[in-house]
Amino acid sequence: MKNLSRAVALTATTALVLRPTAALLELPEKVLQFGTGVLLRGLPDYLIDKANRQGIFNGRIVVVKSTDGGDLSAFERQDNLYTLGIRGVADGHPVEENVVCASISQVLSADSQWAEVLACARNPELRVVISNTTEVGIELIPDDVRQAPPRSFPGKLLAVLYARFQAFNGDKTKGLVIVPTELIPNNGRKLEAILLELAYRNDLESEFIEWLGTANACCNSLVDRIVPGRPTEEAYYALTTQLGYQDELLTMAEAYLLWAIEGNERVKAVLSFHRTDSGVIIQPDIDLFRELKLRLLNGTHTLSCGLAFLSGCATVREAMDNALVAGFIQSLLNELRLGIPYPVDEETGRRFGSQVLDRLRNPAIEHRWLTITAQCSLKMRLRNVPTLRHYSDRFGTAPPGMALGFAAYLLFMRGTRQQGKEWYGTAHTTEYTIQDEQAGYFAGLWSSGLNTADLTTAVLQNQALWGHDLSQLPGFAASVSDYLQQLLETGVAATVGGYLTRATTSAR
Repeated sequence: MKNLSRAVALTATTALVLRPTAALLELPEKVLQFGTGVLLRGLPDYLIDKANRQGIFNGRIVVVKSTDGGDLSAFERQDNLYTLGIRGVADGHPVEENVVCASISQVLSADSQWAEVLACARNPELRVVISNTTEVGIELIPDDVRQAPPRSFPGKLLAVLYARFQAFNGDKTKGLVIVPTELIPNNGRKLEAILLELAYRNDLESEFIEWLGTANACCNSLVDRIVPGRPTEEAYYALTTQLGYQDELLTMAEAYLLWAIEGNERVKAVLSFHRTDSGVIIQPDIDLFRELKLRLLNGTHTLSCGLAFLSGCATVREAMDNALVAGFIQSLLNELRLGIPYPVDEETGRRFGSQVLDRLRNPAIEHRWLTITAQCSLKMRLRNVPTLRHYSDRFGTAPPGMALGFAAYLLFMRGTRQQGKEWYGTAHTTEYTIQDEQAGYFAGLWSSGLNTADLTTAVLQNQALWGHDLSQLPGFAASVSDYLQQLLETGVAATVGGYLTRATTSAR
């Protein structure tokens, strides 16, 4: 079987894949991208390819591998082409697409091809910088921008911007739109502050520092798309057999995507690819999308993981095939939507909640609940406590779904055995690892002989855990304690069944 290449892509006859035209492979280089990971291939690189096909953005990407290790030869062998397999559910309907993405023009190694990277900085067509260098990539470390290359990602980016400033004599029309996609809050503002600090530390001229701050736009952004990357060997063989070629860079992604970018009209004009997909949103404030993701998607995961795992569901897909657990998750989502501590209109909240359910039902994604339980205590504080408190303030009562989810979390955290630093719990006669820094604290509480009411109150009063005394929320301690007692006495299925019956009755 042939390997993917320019020739194979241009001559493929199968209707199972959307292939590029020769014109797409000749577009000018407009984007410099730091990072080669699957998230970039599955989101921004795909979106730029999509826009190019519609004649909108009309530019390709120079990718810079900015860290040691890894092999770039697959990009060379495949003429920088790769196949993106999109699988999922959208508006309740299955989605299955295969696209040969042609948005990458070349891949350079920062270590061995730094001169070529700086040459890209002098390209008058360049408009955009994108990055995903992991969360630790956007950190201030002592760096010399005159090294070849500088050590850090911000150092490399500053060297690129300085070379561009020099090449165009400080022309303010040659500034760039910089969009980091690292998963940290205010990633654009943090990166901009580091760039300015490094510029001062490197004694760069004041004219450049003024150009850096005024001619360039460093945008906060939020990305959300599950991109598992290469499929299992069995799935890879089946798909490549269908497509008629092999692809070393074959990447799988869910159907849903969100790329929210903080920017003004200039940013929107430069990032014209936003016009091709409703999942790309450019506006001055993206806090709404951060809140929706954190409270509804992430918050649902955190309040469901203990209950779903204890019910015997190993994966999210299994949970959504279980009528009781799926019913709980759907009811919980409605509660979380009502408790979001940020102004959200009802239609926007319902729409996002519906998309969350579509994503959870995706048969192509295997999310394991035990993995989701990692550091659940910290996640509960960051994701769910603000929602819980706002719901309590708004309605003056305990949200039953959140109370049940919290009770299941307490039960999941019942450590029964310690080995070294690891704590283990037991469910269905099988041990599981409790991957949580608070595992020892909870094991101590459970072994102390406290009844469920006192144990629940002790946990909720722990302000070091939650930042607040949650036992003061009206009815919450009693509701959590009652559900915890039911889970211990009757099990998950009966407890959730009773909860759903009451939820259905109260909704009438």
